[in-house]
Amino acid sequence: MDHLWAPWRIDYVAGEKPEGCILCQKLQQETDENNYILYRGEHSFIILNTFPYNSGHLMVVPHNHVGRLVDLSPAQIAEMMQLTQVCIQVLREALSADGINLGMNIGAAAGAGIDDHVHMHIVPRWQGDTNYMTVMAQTRVVPQSLTETAQQLRPLIVQAAQEYRHNLTPPQHPGKGH
Repeated sequence: MDHLWAPWRIDYVAGEKPEGCILCQKLQQETDENNYILYRGEHSFIILNTFPYNSGHLMVVPHNHVGRLVDLSPAQIAEMMQLTQVCIQVLREALSADGINLGMNIGAAAGAGIDDHVHMHIVPRWQGDTNYMTVMAQTRVVPQSLTETAQQLRPLIVQAAQEYRHNLTPPQHPGKGH
């Protein structure tokens, strides 16, 4: 059994939390570059996780502040999944990800750090991305800054999302394992 071991996230888990929902605050601020928001859709947005498991750790977040997936409309859920497909495509192509972890932690008991605003995690993975630093030193090496990652991914995500919306189907890339 493999484990996604993330002791470097303790600063987030045990740290002081701001008042209110950080995701709603970032969405309302409209300073996308500073908040690492890469794309705004009609119902959802794509944002870099500021406490990433790996470089390129993205989240797709509905605009509506709800803690349960069942409280989203079919259109909101559809756009979240469409944007998740866009993220997978871009992470595979731009960062050469060998695999992708997708997940939602719904509720504090399920491990949600932000349990009152549902969101999808998209985490790129590479063969051997758990090396001796993670195992022995309990330290994760994230080789690219959030700003650099945002600058690399933002134009690609915007383009892919626009193509997706225009075609109403995801782009097909044979052999990529989407």
